[in-house]
Amino acid sequence: MREIAVGVVCEGVAATDADWLAQLGEQLVQLLMDHGELSDGDQELSLMLCDDATIRPLNAQWRGKDAATDVLSFPLEEPGLLGDVVISVETADRRVDEPRWARRDELAFLLIHGLLHLVGHDHEEEHERAAMEAAEQRLWEATGRHGALRG
Repeated sequence: MREIAVGVVCEGVAATDADWLAQLGEQLVQLLMDHGELSDGDQELSLMLCDDATIRPLNAQWRGKDAATDVLSFPLEEPGLLGDVVISVETADRRVDEPRWARRDELAFLLIHGLLHLVGHDHEEEHERAAMEAAEQRLWEATGRHGALRG
């Protein structure tokens, strides 16, 4: 039996959505395995929920951009270890537009986006962006969410 483990750490933010995101992460990892984007074995994901003050130096160090960002992904090249996804809850909260787009909508989208980066998706080139957006939409709908992510 496969084991999927999602660990959540909160830095500078309350753990309000931590359990929900861990469960969503497990579901998404399973969906990626079912779709053949991950090997069919044990998988471990680390998720950090943080504030802008925590993500900003990471973005500066790893991407050369001295600004807060919404999500960072750090893939690991060890079997069974997907990597780390870091989400700024502070940035996510600024994108909330109730009732159309709730906090959990934004957090779910950022987790999907970060996970897709871990499995090799990118959006620098137009063809990459189109493929990544299609994968985001597929995972969005597979988790029971409705509506198009992109206008």
